[in-house]
Amino acid sequence: MPEISEAAVLDALRAVKDPDLNRDIVTLKFVKNLRIEGGHVAFTIELTTPACPVKDQMRELARQTVASLPGVTDVAIEMTAQVRSTSNLEAGKAPVPGVKNIIAVGAGKGGVGKTTVAVNLAIALSQMGSRVAMIDGDIYGPNVPLMLGIQTQLTGDEHGKIIPAQQYGIQLVSMAFLTNDDSPVIWRGPMLHSVIQQFFREVRWEQVDYLIVDLPPGTGDVALSLSQAVPVAGSVVVTTPQRVSIADTRRAVRMYQKLNVPALGLVENMSHFVCPECHHETDIFGKGGGEALATELGVPFLGRVPIYEPIRVGGDTGVPITIAEKESPAAEAFRAAARQLAAQLSIASYRKAPIPLTPIRA
Repeated sequence: MPEISEAAVLDALRAVKDPDLNRDIVTLKFVKNLRIEGGHVAFTIELTTPACPVKDQMRELARQTVASLPGVTDVAIEMTAQVRSTSNLEAGKAPVPGVKNIIAVGAGKGGVGKTTVAVNLAIALSQMGSRVAMIDGDIYGPNVPLMLGIQTQLTGDEHGKIIPAQQYGIQLVSMAFLTNDDSPVIWRGPMLHSVIQQFFREVRWEQVDYLIVDLPPGTGDVALSLSQAVPVAGSVVVTTPQRVSIADTRRAVRMYQKLNVPALGLVENMSHFVCPECHHETDIFGKGGGEALATELGVPFLGRVPIYEPIRVGGDTGVPITIAEKESPAAEAFRAAARQLAAQLSIASYRKAPIPLTPIRA
């Protein structure tokens, strides 16, 4: 039986490429802990996110490639992930301790389901093995605790750091934890900036891969404060298909461009309705507006989420659809969007520079 060398295995694995990074897994240093014992070959492939959309295909291609080498009788592959940080990408902005990637989720107008999308993206990323946290950045209308089904008051540790609440594996801070349920928040810009800074800098975040910030709708003070306070990896913009929403979404993308926050992707929510009885698809708010806008602006299209009553029920009862009906098409739509989002962040972290902003047509 011919002897199998480490060099031969690594050379064979150069045929396996990460489609997002456009490099082979050996050059990317994804291959770890290579062991050869007789005809048995074992190694680890360490990806840049546990939510990699092509993880299974990559593992199978690697197995087949190594198994075809002369003398190989068995191949064992362990798939792991180490999420990379983008916190050092913007000079002059200190990284947030304990946080690798900060993602802003926004919308040009209210009523498009932005918070629903933010919450379900967070849960989907967590379910795929990432450590996820959320900041409820909608200071005037903090609804994330309601959608996650949690009521509490924040406490501090012995060092004066705020201890975030936890639900469904998500670390969370929200203005709702600091006020009574029916108390309005009537603040001017400087006070908003102060509380946003506090939510980032004075919270004891625990090894967070992705910190999702649910922003208020529109193009206001909170988004500006966020861009000034911390290095944001990028934004996810939520829209619905109809023209009025698309027009406002275009303005939101322009705002993030002016703030030097790259657009990681666009999600089209309430995309269509499928009748549960006859399965006929109805485009209540139009069709394809979000994807067309993403193409126009050169922004990745993360996917479309259907109109599905249990999504609303889950938000009202604190049991999101990605928890309540994990196998439903709606939950899968959120998982698909989360995988695409993670891929965009991996590309950004690998380049060690912000994703280039695409010039927007007038």
